[in-house]
Amino acid sequence: MTVVRRCAGLLAAAGLISTVAACGAEAPSASAREEVTWEEPAAYTYTLTSSEGERSLIGRFRVTVKDGKVTEAVGLDAGARRFVERTPDQVPTLGALLDELEQARSDDADTAEAEYAADGHPELIFLDRDENAVDDEERYVVESYEPA
Repeated sequence: MTVVRRCAGLLAAAGLISTVAACGAEAPSASAREEVTWEEPAAYTYTLTSSEGERSLIGRFRVTVKDGKVTEAVGLDAGARRFVERTPDQVPTLGALLDELEQARSDDADTAEAEYAADGHPELIFLDRDENAVDDEERYVVESYEPA
């Protein structure tokens, strides 16, 4: 009986070590994904859904970028249409969103996270500069990205 208990204990310990090792193996791939480099092309289109927080850039936009600048922004909902009417030059490129992410990280924001597509372009950026502040969060979802 003692031998069986020791073997069972060793098997349980081996399972725990394997589980811990497997968890540790996942972390580097997540870090590596964050370090994916992406060079913003001179021309592309994408759909941006900007939400959360108390700010004016809220809504869903179809964005066209040429020579690194937004050349057309179409509001796909009422809030986005109002934003484009008032401040069309404030709709960001993907590069501008990544700059905002890096600035938040440099400023030690409580949360400055991103998820990337296989080619390295951002698909989700979430910022919360101060978790104790109300309505300072920013969420950007990028869809239908197409380099020209």
